[in-house]
Amino acid sequence: MNQGKKNGNLIAIITMFFLFAMISFVTNLAAPFGTIWKNEYAGSSTLGMMGNMMNFLAYLFMGIPAGNMLVKIGYKKTALIAMAVGVVGLFIQYLSSVIGASTDVFAFGEYAIKLNFIIYLLGAFVCGFCVCMLNTVVNPMLNLLGGGGNKGNTGGALNSLSGTLTPLFVGALIGTVTDKTAMSDVAPLLFVAMGVFVAAFIIISFVAIPEPHLQKAGATKEKFSHSPWSFRHTVLGVIGIFIYVGIEIGIPGTLNFYLADSSDKGAGI
Repeated sequence: MNQGKKNGNLIAIITMFFLFAMISFVTNLAAPFGTIWKNEYAGSSTLGMMGNMMNFLAYLFMGIPAGNMLVKIGYKKTALIAMAVGVVGLFIQYLSSVIGASTDVFAFGEYAIKLNFIIYLLGAFVCGFCVCMLNTVVNPMLNLLGGGGNKGNTGGALNSLSGTLTPLFVGALIGTVTDKTAMSDVAPLLFVAMGVFVAAFIIISFVAIPEPHLQKAGATKEKFSHSPWSFRHTVLGVIGIFIYVGIEIGIPGTLNFYLADSSDKGAGI
């Protein structure tokens, strides 16, 4: 019985490792995709970075609800919902490759924003909900499956590796980015990502995940005398993380534009 439980946990741990990688994979798709949209809109880096912005804007709306979901419905259900949302978000991004390329919606300065770009941004926003939920659930879930306590896990290694390899993977798929490169050229990559989410959903749905905190659901809810925002280090920490993430995403995003630019202004790699 214990051996079967350990085997089930091992399968779940391996699956969660892939999900950890998918967090970074889905997030970092916005960088190479941004290059495509940048070229679509005559070299506008601002519009090229909008996918990243929508991805992380979702955290503002989903951060607290994701934590509440973890408390109320547990690790497993939160992870399953996140994967379902991820499939929806990726599919919406795929739709941007087949719908609205010739439909102008509104003007943004000198650019006519088309329907397919809006669909893509909506997909990036939905994917942001997915990765926010996964970021909330994966770390504590891996620790729990590994025996609990402050033992840590190696899932973060796959997260970082995936983030590094994603632009390379997209580059290998579409080759040199030109003015004619479109979202349809990277559609297979979106279907691969959807396939990973579906496979992980099926596996996790059959694995028993310990949910010790749910057993305390009937207990009296603990009340605290102070809000977390009452502490200066919490406020400064939030500000610090906000600045850090902006730098972390902004530098590689703009660097990717520079490396992909074949003109005299860019590196032309």
